[in-house]
Amino acid sequence: MTSTHSVFSSNVAQLKESATIAVSQRARALKAQGRQIIDLGAGEPDFDTPVFIRRAAQRALDEGATKYTAVEGILPLRQAIADSANALNSCEPVTPGDVVVTTGSKQALFNACFALFGEDDEVLVPTPAWTSYYEMVDLARAKAIEVPGAASRGFKVTADDLERHATDDTRGVMLNSPCNPTGSVYTPDELSDLVRLAADRNWWVISDEIYRRIAYDGAAAGLLSVAKSRDRIVVIDGMAKAFAMTGWRIGWAIANTALTKSLVAFQSHTTSNATTVAQYAALEALRKTDEAEAAIAEMVAEYHRRRDAALQVLRAPGGPPVVQPDGAFYLFIDVEDTNPDLEDAGSAFATRLLEEHGVAVVPGAAFRTPGWIRLSYAAAQEAVVEGVNRIIKLRQTMLAR
Repeated sequence: MTSTHSVFSSNVAQLKESATIAVSQRARALKAQGRQIIDLGAGEPDFDTPVFIRRAAQRALDEGATKYTAVEGILPLRQAIADSANALNSCEPVTPGDVVVTTGSKQALFNACFALFGEDDEVLVPTPAWTSYYEMVDLARAKAIEVPGAASRGFKVTADDLERHATDDTRGVMLNSPCNPTGSVYTPDELSDLVRLAADRNWWVISDEIYRRIAYDGAAAGLLSVAKSRDRIVVIDGMAKAFAMTGWRIGWAIANTALTKSLVAFQSHTTSNATTVAQYAALEALRKTDEAEAAIAEMVAEYHRRRDAALQVLRAPGGPPVVQPDGAFYLFIDVEDTNPDLEDAGSAFATRLLEEHGVAVVPGAAFRTPGWIRLSYAAAQEAVVEGVNRIIKLRQTMLAR
């Protein structure tokens, strides 16, 4: 029998499937069998893309937006992204030449990792973190270094935390605020401390800001609003979460001009331009500020209501420890006490929750925090509350053993 390692290259031999996608696939399989499943696993808004954006895409198609564009994206879209960034920018102005439009923010993140890091480099990843960060760093042949944050701080890391895990091989740090999976939001002062350390150590900072607009006390601070220089920072953002445009696959990277040239060269050999019609839809979303702001505000208000309803149930006497999410649309719940002798208590809990109680969540092991689970409240409030009640019921059953 031929081994897998002799068939596939070392580039992918250790690659793991996305845990969030795997959970959604299992939930769909159970639904196909006739099971009633509450799917709280996917990190995807449950709202439709706003009508004015969809209509712009239809017009663009009618007007012939079906051809290749420049690899880095159409100039009007890059200008709109630069303008939006500069509205919050405290350092050097962003120009269209500093923007690379990508096939979703995931591609922008991978492009940046691949361009900046290589063999023997170390990249600090505040943990828990989105599962793909670790894999992207590994694919760049660098080493992801987990930097655990304290649960009492919503798992946010400090400059001291980063310093304790840094070595002479450290080349960068991955930041994410609001954070997936915790929903924690770094304050401007907290971000400033991290950026100051990185600048002192000559590290690159990649800041994933895809959830920045989904915050419950106004938009979260972005890196450009606290950085003194853009020399060694890369800001990643996109249309997926705030604009409910996950399937449109439009993201971008903002970096210095020298790096964007490398990102464009790399992308020219992989995907070339992001989908043309989707670029025009994104352009409409960024140009029609009033309509976009109204749509985002409505969605964020609904996420806020769902969060509060779920927290009210979770924080009843005897409920599990949970991180207070100030952004994104996730609840990160501690279930380690349900299986204290098991290293991966979160996975065991999530499996039972899905198979026995019909609720799909993501095990914390996907985010390198195996005693926890992540619940997405990007679902109808009734489903979220029912899912939380079933979590509490299963936890009480397991604790009563």
